Amino acid sequence: MTAPQEEYEDLHRLVDQLRPDQVREERARLLRLVHSRIEEPELSSDGLPTLFGAFQAGRSDASERVEEILAEGYGHEA
Repeated sequence: MTAPQEEYEDLHRLVDQLRPDQVREERARLLRLVHSRIEEPELSSDGLPTLFGAFQAGRSDASERVEEILAEGYGHEA
């Protein structure tokens, strides 16, 4: 059995262990998670969101070059 399959089955076991008074609240949480339009951040190999890679890029002059960077359009054609 693969790790994702084991986690999936473990989640089902946990849900089966909920007390009746816990079901409504936990169902609401799961529904929010399933229907969330906000994606979870992509993680790098060190477990940090890839956004933080900007801090590891070795470019300390980004704030000084903001106009130039914005003019470059992030590699997109205008």
